[in-house]
Formats: sequence, structure tokens, C-alpha cells
Amino acid sequence: MSSTERNEAVEVDLEGREYGRPDGRSEQVLGPVVRRRDQMVPGTTDQRLLDTRGPSDWVHSDPWRVLRIQSEFVEGFGALAELGPAISVFGSARTPAGSPEYETGRRIGAALVDAGYAVITGGGPGAMEAANRGASEADGVSVGLGIELPFEQGLNEYVNIGVNFRYFFVRKTMFVKYAHGFVVLPGGFGTLDELFEALTLLQTGKVTRFPIVLFGSAYWSGLADWLRETMIAQGKASPHDEQLFSITDDVDEAIALVTRVTAEG
Repeated sequence: MSSTERNEAVEVDLEGREYGRPDGRSEQVLGPVVRRRDQMVPGTTDQRLLDTRGPSDWVHSDPWRVLRIQSEFVEGFGALAELGPAISVFGSARTPAGSPEYETGRRIGAALVDAGYAVITGGGPGAMEAANRGASEADGVSVGLGIELPFEQGLNEYVNIGVNFRYFFVRKTMFVKYAHGFVVLPGGFGTLDELFEALTLLQTGKVTRFPIVLFGSAYWSGLADWLRETMIAQGKASPHDEQLFSITDDVDEAIALVTRVTAEG
């Protein structure tokens, strides 16, 4: 087919109603999208953009969500691109202030700053607040990556760089992309979610040289035993996978373990 024939194959209707074709078929070209027969829609993209009297349900559509997701990545990258070395600290939002676990999180946050790292948490209360508080009190960079939830308040007062996200998977990307390792305090489903996400990325080689330290042997030993005695024993994981994380009860050891990869260069 010549270029002239191709140009004549589709007659553009500038009002966007319908494009006639010599073969009797009809189609619409809406940007990169081609619609034919009963899938054609009235009007043009520009018309719908400029028509302020149109419906507003488009803000809940999947294409619009893609733009929101894109904007969250852009905002997160922009806020954290110049952060420098950092460690993500996870733990329960239900850890009471002043409890031994809270004070441990506070000590870990301060110790990471003393070792030259920023501290990244989920920005909420409990163990997250403790780590942010320790970092802030040590005059370090205290980052909170919040998430839109129906039952959780905003960023805690000890965050000095904060980003709120709508989507968990965007937030998870930030936790891994801008951290050199994880310290995981006792926590619930959210903490386990982040932990196993990181373990999966390590196991599959999506991230490398990424230490994971579980703090609190009384809390984590049961999980480690199950992984070894059930999952690995039944061949669902490799014996090598047990080496993807360390367990400790000592703050200094936790800092040494989680920063050893960076120290080794």
C-alpha cells in the first residue's frame, strides 16, 4: 500500500465521532489507543479535558491511578535522592512509648546516626517513632515514609523528612531503594510484610549486599526455627537462605551487622 493509500484509509473526523474507512469499518484513534465498532466513544480527548461540565468519575479510573502512582514515585525519588547512606528500621506501631522495646528502638536510631546513617521508618507511632526519635535526638536525618490507612494517624513528630504514600508497593520501593539494610524490631503483619519482601528480593537476586538484622531473639527465634525445621527441611527453601538474616539482642552488634556491607565497600 502506498503512502497515499494509507493516508486515505482513515478519514479523520475532527469532532471525534467516527473515522470512516473505505473497507466499511470504522475506528477512532485516541492518542495511542485505537477503538473500533461498538468500543468507540463520543468526543475527543481535548474536548473531554476542557469540558468542565463533564462527569468527575474519571478521577477514580485506572488510567488516572497510573498517573497518581507515577507522581508518588517522582515525589519519593525527589525527596530521597540526596539522602546519603541510610538504614530502614521496622517494628510495631503498637509498641508503647517508654517500654523496653521502645527504648531499644530509640537507642538503635541514635546509634545509626552516630555510625553515619540516616534512619528511615514507616513514620508512624510505636517502634517507628522510637527509631525516628533516637535519630532526631542524635541530630541525624530522620525519615518517615507514611501510608494512607483508615486507622493510623499521620507522621510522628520526630520525622524531619516525611513523604506520605497512597500505595504500599511505591512505599516499599523507597524502603529498599534508599536503604543499605534493614533492622527489624518486633512487629506485626506490616513488619513481617516488609521483612519477607526484603528476604524475597535477596533470595531472587533483585538486591545484593543488603543485610537484614532481626532484633530480639525471644521474638524472632520461633520464626527462624520454623524456617529451618519446616520450610528448609521440606525443601521449600535452600539451606543457604537461612543466612539471609541475623538475629541479635545487642544494639552494638545490630549496628555492626547492618552496616558491615557498606563498611566493606
